[in-house]
Amino acid sequence: MSTPVRASDRDLRALAAIVSQDRPDLPDGEGLPLSLLADLKDQIRCDGIRLERYDSGRHAWSLLQAIPAPSDDELKASEDPDPALSEHFWACHWDCQVCSYPERTGDLRSVVKASDFYSVRQWHSTGMYSEYIRPEGFDREMLLCLPAGHRRSLRLILWRGPGPDFSERDRALLMLLRPHLHQAFLDAERRRHPVPRLTPRQKELIHLLAAGHTNTQIARRLGISEGTVRTHLETIYERLHVSSRTAAVTRAFPDRFA
Repeated sequence: MSTPVRASDRDLRALAAIVSQDRPDLPDGEGLPLSLLADLKDQIRCDGIRLERYDSGRHAWSLLQAIPAPSDDELKASEDPDPALSEHFWACHWDCQVCSYPERTGDLRSVVKASDFYSVRQWHSTGMYSEYIRPEGFDREMLLCLPAGHRRSLRLILWRGPGPDFSERDRALLMLLRPHLHQAFLDAERRRHPVPRLTPRQKELIHLLAAGHTNTQIARRLGISEGTVRTHLETIYERLHVSSRTAAVTRAFPDRFA
C-alpha cells in the first residue's frame, strides 16, 4: 500500500464538521445516521456507500445500509440468502484478496483498495468482481472495517463506477474518520437500545462479574450467600434481556468490547 498522504487544512475542517454534528436521524435498523453517510459521500467523492456486516465464522453476510438505497432484490438476498448462492459468494470472498484481507491478516485498521492487490485487468478477472461487483455497477472500491466481535466486522465500502481510482488523499481522510465512524455507530446503537438502569447493588455485582469473579468469590466480596448472588444474577439477566454472564457484561459495558 502507498504511503499515507497528509490531509489538507481544508479537508480537516470539513472532517471536523462531519464528526461534530449532532445527528438526530437514527437508522431504522442497525447502522449509522444516513446524514453522516451522505456527508461522507460528499467529502470523499464516490458513486455510493454501503455498510455491510460480515460474520466469517458463520459465513453470514447482511447489507445494513446503502446510498443509493438498495433494491428490493438486494435486501431479500441479504435477509434470506439462498444457501447455494451463499456458498458460492463465500468461495469468491475467500479467493478475493481485497475482500478477505481483514480475515486473512486480522488487520481491521487499514483502509484498503482493490488496486492495492490487483491491476485493473486482474481485478476484472476475479470471481468476486465478475459475479457480484460488476453487476451492481461497481468498478473501484475502498474498504474500511470496524470491529463487531470475534470473526465479525462491519464494512464500510465506498465505490465508484468506471473511471479514476480512489486517491491516497481519499484513503487518508477515511483513516482519520475511522474512530469517529466507530463511535458514531456505537452511539447510534446505544440510542436505539439504551442499557436498562441497574440498582447500585446490581452494578457492584456486575463489575465483579466483569472482573472474572465466580459466584463464590462474589458472595464473599459482598458478604452475601451464593443463593443471593444467583438471585441477583437472574434479576440482572431479566433486566438486560440476556441469558448468560458474558452477554450481561457485554450489554452492561458495550464500550469495553467495541
